[in-house]
Amino acid sequence: MGTITTSDGCEIYYKDWGSGRPVVFSHGWPLTADVWDPQMFFAASHGYRVIAHDRRGHGRSSDVWSGHDMDTYADDLSQLIDSLNLSNATLVGHSTGGGEVTRYLGRHGTARVSQAVLLSAVPPLMLKTDRNPEGLPIDVFDEIREGVRRDRSQFFQDLTGPFYGADRSGSDVSEGTRDAFWLMSMTVGLKAAYDCVKAFSETDFTDDLTRIDVPFLIAHGDDDQIVPFQAASPKTAELVKDPTLKVYPGWPHGLYGSHHDTFNNDLLEFLER
Repeated sequence: MGTITTSDGCEIYYKDWGSGRPVVFSHGWPLTADVWDPQMFFAASHGYRVIAHDRRGHGRSSDVWSGHDMDTYADDLSQLIDSLNLSNATLVGHSTGGGEVTRYLGRHGTARVSQAVLLSAVPPLMLKTDRNPEGLPIDVFDEIREGVRRDRSQFFQDLTGPFYGADRSGSDVSEGTRDAFWLMSMTVGLKAAYDCVKAFSETDFTDDLTRIDVPFLIAHGDDDQIVPFQAASPKTAELVKDPTLKVYPGWPHGLYGSHHDTFNNDLLEFLER
């Protein structure tokens, strides 16, 4: 466990387990590094060094007013990677974290990175536009912002339904999993949670993806109610140079239960290429 201080004075918390080739995890909104614990425990137990940080304004990192945009998130990740002097790393990003990883690679290059993994990730672009008709309309994101501003505690509780597919018939997601989501979400600063909605929904990663030259594992559940599958991973796979697209039939946005085991094994197989 440790912290770094970024060039603009923000303290970024990170956890650092195990030894071996590094695997760096970037979490989704509105969560923290702790959501990656099952993957980190698994990979560290298989001989990898695993690192995950709390994004600025999230969890144990500084609750700052500014910098809640993809360029700054990518710069924070770059400063963490440089501070730890990582090389030959695999970057893994879920949802918003997938955007952070993609912008890092597009903005800072791949000199320290050999692979990337995007899980249910926001690239290339979540927002519906004339050029991206499969995206979600701006009204959806305005409603998210209003929910966060008005009563974020209840909003985050309600969000666990579509996030884990708990609103689907036959769902077996536990109350403990949903409670953990709420607990992590409530450690996020209000300004950080509010501003991040614009960052994950309106940032266009198309140019970043076309510049990246490392192999990608792109994994996504086709019943994702948060980042619709058809607007995201298939398009990303068409833009990167060396993609492996993995589709999980019936899976929701977030991992729970046996999903962890399946994704962990797919991740390990990719790491050991």
